[in-house]
Amino acid sequence: MAKRQLKALFFDLDDTVYSITDFVAAARVQAVQAMIRAGLRGDEAVIRQELDEIVAEFGSNDERHFDKLLRRLPPEAIPEGGGLIVVAAGMVAYHQCKNRGLAPYEDAAETLRRLKEKRLLLGIVSAGVPIKQAEKVVRLGLHHLVEARHIHITEASGVAKTNPKIYVRACRAAGARPEECAYIGDNPVVDVDVPHRIGMRTFLSRRSGKYATVHGEVKPDHIVHNFWDLLEIIEREYEIVPHD
Repeated sequence: MAKRQLKALFFDLDDTVYSITDFVAAARVQAVQAMIRAGLRGDEAVIRQELDEIVAEFGSNDERHFDKLLRRLPPEAIPEGGGLIVVAAGMVAYHQCKNRGLAPYEDAAETLRRLKEKRLLLGIVSAGVPIKQAEKVVRLGLHHLVEARHIHITEASGVAKTNPKIYVRACRAAGARPEECAYIGDNPVVDVDVPHRIGMRTFLSRRSGKYATVHGEVKPDHIVHNFWDLLEIIEREYEIVPHD
């Protein structure tokens, strides 16, 4: 059987190249613990539950989670005149966790490096706030593997991942037809169904299990549990067309 030509591989960031689920859980624990050390009173588990509710209600991109947390806790939980210090302590701890814990899966970093060496064009299609997603790209070291013009972030492009136009733009920028491009992500709905509509090949990552109970309209071309699986399939079933 002839191998399919592959000119570009696009990938998602969160829970695909790294575990945002594990990172956020650890960062929130450390933030709450730092706030308690700074004088916040209360049971750690109760405070963390309240913080989780705030994130669920206002979204992960809200920048005032800790301020809202203090407004929702009983007045006696806040040290007199110490609200700002408590919030600052939580912010510092959260960002310190970024410095220590925000890293790509080891197999993802190595696989992308190997594909880059084979001159496969690599790109990113990711949802979120542009500067936050760009920060992740840099912290994960992906800016050394992906050219800036092949990084497509929904809020910067004005197109959501539910709209196939963002994938059309990515393929066009790569100078390739959709059927010559592939995408890997962990959400069956936006990472498989949508790129499939324009003819892209799709890899569904089942690593995190976050969307284990979610099923899309179509089956992915490939299901992988790590990036070694991805590399093996590409080497076996695809002919990489080198990127100039």
